[in-house]
Amino acid sequence: MVQVVFPGRYTADPGLESVTVFLIGMRANRWWKVRAVGKVASAMPRMLQYLAEDPASGMLGCEQWFGRTTLLLSYWKSPEHLRKFAADRESPHLQPWRRFMKETAGKGDVGVWHETYQVPSTGIETIYNGMPLFGLAKATSHMQVGAGTHTARQRMGRLAGRLP
Repeated sequence: MVQVVFPGRYTADPGLESVTVFLIGMRANRWWKVRAVGKVASAMPRMLQYLAEDPASGMLGCEQWFGRTTLLLSYWKSPEHLRKFAADRESPHLQPWRRFMKETAGKGDVGVWHETYQVPSTGIETIYNGMPLFGLAKATSHMQVGAGTHTARQRMGRLAGRLP
């Protein structure tokens, strides 16, 4: 897949008062137990497809990294959107979670973890230099660095969608 690289300096412009940042991952503690690892890992693509096809879900976008410890970094409109997805009986999350808790949790073969942060836009600072759309800028929108956004201090203190 060819990605367009934006030469120059850009910053994210979330356009929201705050952004919910959700980190989730798994770790293959006993990598040789491929079946258990695969069973846990196979649930995530269905969840991401479901969320991508439903803008009302509140997930703005995500980035993924794979290895012995995997990581999914996602951006959400609010913690309420995230909680609603996690608890929704119709979403592809609840059943795999229950299956994990019944069949895998506590055995030590596969670990799962997550962290959630509610970040006010005035507490966000981003910079992308010579990058394709990535991270928060990809999940929301990006703008070229200019008046009022040249320094990290300026970017950190500005309100979403407005220059200082």
